[in-house]
Amino acid sequence: MFAVIKTGGRQYRVVPDDVLEIGKIEGEVGSIVQLGEILMLGGETPVLGAPMIAGASVAAEVLQHKRGPKVISFKKRRRKNSKRKRGYRDEVTVLRITEILADGKSPTVGPRPKHVKAAPKPAPAEDADDE
Repeated sequence: MFAVIKTGGRQYRVVPDDVLEIGKIEGEVGSIVQLGEILMLGGETPVLGAPMIAGASVAAEVLQHKRGPKVISFKKRRRKNSKRKRGYRDEVTVLRITEILADGKSPTVGPRPKHVKAAPKPAPAEDADDE
């Protein structure tokens, strides 16, 4: 099953376990957010919205908030001793789609547990002979 969602003026085709970067949205890292603007639900019997599907939503886990790549805007007017250089970076939220919900259901899947690195085992102590 897949869904077409709309957020930040853009449309995305998503399936469960997809990881995508969208424009910044509210939500703590590790929490579950619901995206409610669903344009289409696909699968065995596709459902098209007019323009949105009532009661449908997509649950996603917020993985991180970050900044996108730098975009440089440079303008130069030749022979006028005039130039302008400006740069900016978009604020981005990284999401993992957990499930696609229909008929007003609430999310059942919680955030995934953090992957914790195992602590290294201490080396066995060797007995020193005092002779």
